[in-house]
Amino acid sequence: MNHIVSRAFLYMTAAGLLAGCAAKRPVNTSVAAEPVATQVDSAALAPAPATSQGPYNPAAERLMDLLHTRLDVRFDWGKQHLLGEATLTLKPYFYPQEKIVLDAKGFDLHKVTLQKGKQEVPLAYDYDRYQLTLKLDKAYTRKDTLQIFISYTAKPNELKVKGSEAILADKGLYFINPTGKEEDLPQQIWTQGETEANSAWFPTIDKPNERMTQEIIMTVEDRFKTLSNGVLVSSRKGANGLRTDHWRMNQPHAPYLAMMAIGEFTVVKDKWRDKEVTYWVEPEYAATAKATFGRTPAMMEFFSQKLGVPFVWDKYAQVVVRNFVSGAMENTTASTFMESVQQDRRELLDKNWDHIIAHELFHQWFGDLVTTESWANLPLNESFADYSEYLWAEHQYGADEAALTHREALLEYLGEARTKQEPLIRYRYLDKEDMFDSHSYAKGGRVLHMLRKLVGEEAFFQSLNYYLVRNKFSPVEIDELRLAFEEVTGKDLRPFFQQWFLTPGHPVLSISHSFQDQSLTLHVNQTQDTVQTTVYNFPLTVAIYHKGGKQEWQVEVTKTNQSFSFPLAHTPEAVVVDPEQTLLADIQHKQTISEWANQFQYSTAFAAKATALDHLRDTTGLGLQEAIMKAVQDPFWKIRATGLELLVSTPLMESPEVQGQLQMLAAKDPNSSVRATATYVLGTLTGLPKEIIEVGLQDSSYQVNAAAIFSWARGKHDLQRLTSFLNLKNPDIVNAVAAAFTDSQENQMYDWYLRQARRLRSGDLYYFIQSFGAFLMKKNIDEQERGWQALVNIVERENMPVVKQSAFQMLTLMAETEERKETVAKLQAQDEKLRDNEGL
Repeated sequence: MNHIVSRAFLYMTAAGLLAGCAAKRPVNTSVAAEPVATQVDSAALAPAPATSQGPYNPAAERLMDLLHTRLDVRFDWGKQHLLGEATLTLKPYFYPQEKIVLDAKGFDLHKVTLQKGKQEVPLAYDYDRYQLTLKLDKAYTRKDTLQIFISYTAKPNELKVKGSEAILADKGLYFINPTGKEEDLPQQIWTQGETEANSAWFPTIDKPNERMTQEIIMTVEDRFKTLSNGVLVSSRKGANGLRTDHWRMNQPHAPYLAMMAIGEFTVVKDKWRDKEVTYWVEPEYAATAKATFGRTPAMMEFFSQKLGVPFVWDKYAQVVVRNFVSGAMENTTASTFMESVQQDRRELLDKNWDHIIAHELFHQWFGDLVTTESWANLPLNESFADYSEYLWAEHQYGADEAALTHREALLEYLGEARTKQEPLIRYRYLDKEDMFDSHSYAKGGRVLHMLRKLVGEEAFFQSLNYYLVRNKFSPVEIDELRLAFEEVTGKDLRPFFQQWFLTPGHPVLSISHSFQDQSLTLHVNQTQDTVQTTVYNFPLTVAIYHKGGKQEWQVEVTKTNQSFSFPLAHTPEAVVVDPEQTLLADIQHKQTISEWANQFQYSTAFAAKATALDHLRDTTGLGLQEAIMKAVQDPFWKIRATGLELLVSTPLMESPEVQGQLQMLAAKDPNSSVRATATYVLGTLTGLPKEIIEVGLQDSSYQVNAAAIFSWARGKHDLQRLTSFLNLKNPDIVNAVAAAFTDSQENQMYDWYLRQARRLRSGDLYYFIQSFGAFLMKKNIDEQERGWQALVNIVERENMPVVKQSAFQMLTLMAETEERKETVAKLQAQDEKLRDNEGL
């Protein structure tokens, strides 16, 4: 699992206290988002969440069928251009055609011909810089096969860049450090095709319901390695230090899954069964590549066995690139990952990236082997990939880790649902990029979990097998999934699919219970807007703890208001609704503090314990302290960490015995997230001896070091002790140091802040900006100038909206001269992401 658990806690509290800036958690695809809120208050859902009112978006009409793409490409690094020759093999899909319409964004076209044997027939065409319409010499039928040759130059940097929360830019082809002059940044070229961005570097039919085989021939400097889909069939050295690599993909896939990566990578080889598995990393991380990616063969075996469909492709490569515009991308046979996945040995102590590795690997079945026919059906790709994170956590790390993965995704969706509620499968949207949200990922994964519980373990995976086998190398829509489950189970599942896949929203349940005359009565009230969504039908599990043990009941909820009675000889000790959080719902169970404390004390399921602790935050009452002390001794690290967080605002902190236990956890807990949280909690004590914090500064974990740095600075100890951390690149360390030194007047610290402003990216940069801004605001206008320019550069280069906006906000605070005000106005006019700074 990805143990970035204390980061939100530390940054959102300690960074705010020390840097004097309120840190907000950005939408960050590079890490697993940790929900801050837990229960969603339905009263806070006004005004009503929006549902898209866009036009109907059908699957693309198939007029021509793209059979094969052959690309011969080379690169102009200085101009950041691709020089390409494309040969496309096509045929009419069904009806005769007199023209071919290709997606081709921003090209200079040099030659367009129809290949007839050895003869080249020039073709007339219309081109609007987005689509290329070729006029054929006659009408061709589906019995005819055509070859089109196009010589062109792709100029991705001249395109207007758009994107989504998940994929920050859509220019398709990216040159990293093209001049080689940027410090600490390797030269690379890589591509990112989803949704329809590959047509920015080769002409194609850029729709998910199209499929092609392909060849990509790349000519590059000999010092670079190349990677593409399929297998490398030849590599020839040429003149002037160049080399030409020929990659071939013999199995068909959607055009958006085509990829290239070029750079000075170290390739670490592995194997699954008889197929090559490789990890492409920067040389610095070659020694730890297997520690990061090395569970991939085990994942391949687990998914192959579970689905009954062995991994079908010729190879599987995973490449890490710089400045990637997403967390990762499931290109067929060759997934691309953001740079954060590269870890040194100490970073491996704090977290692993199994969730994202499993996610992209599962796409090789769901998304690559079987592909959504339209972006409206995107959850048929992303819901499965999201749920694979749960499946792998359950298999590899156990029930608690799986339950944590499940709960965080549920809360992520419920957070998004405050402002938007869409059907999972939505044909009406304003932009296809809108589909890449927590509905398609987190909600979809939770719906699949409910489907698994509904039909049973064997039926669930047998149905997935049927779906994959029947639809392999084909585009699909939601009905194909439903029909597969109905074929296997014999059940009519249309009501389930209608309710959970095709209806916006989710149940919002107001629940109370009472005990009288040896009977427990549970009142369930559905309070969601049943006009916008529906009255839901679902099973609901209730666990009742009482003297002598536990009883578990399952009831069927079918109405807006229902009551259920359970015979019970004694007053219940705890009543736990949906103890394993199986139901996708916002459940508001009205209980007293002592009842929530009892729920924690008696429950064994992670979700029930975590929910109870969340209701005990910022409260006082009977049983609270006992629950906290039990939590900090819990076998599962996440419960221990949460218990430690709850300690901060309680009288327990004054107890020498508790302080001793905190020191023990900070020094010796086996989980670094727990040690880090304990170290921070200790740091909230006034007058804490620096010797205690020193233990954290010497810990092997970066996460613990970062917490200790916060505590050291808060205790106003000599900051000279922290200078030994200035050369470390770990983002946790950098952000902790940045928060600690905001009052520094030393030039070497100013230089350090400037180096980090150039180096950091995405979410890590967001946190850093808070501290950097506090550092700069304490300087006069002349001293600010270098920092001002660094913030301008961040605004101009970054794609993540919240990072751009954060840097832009700092610029507005520093805009004290007319020249600076003009710069701010110019930046805002040039970038629509800066035109709405609401909420900053």
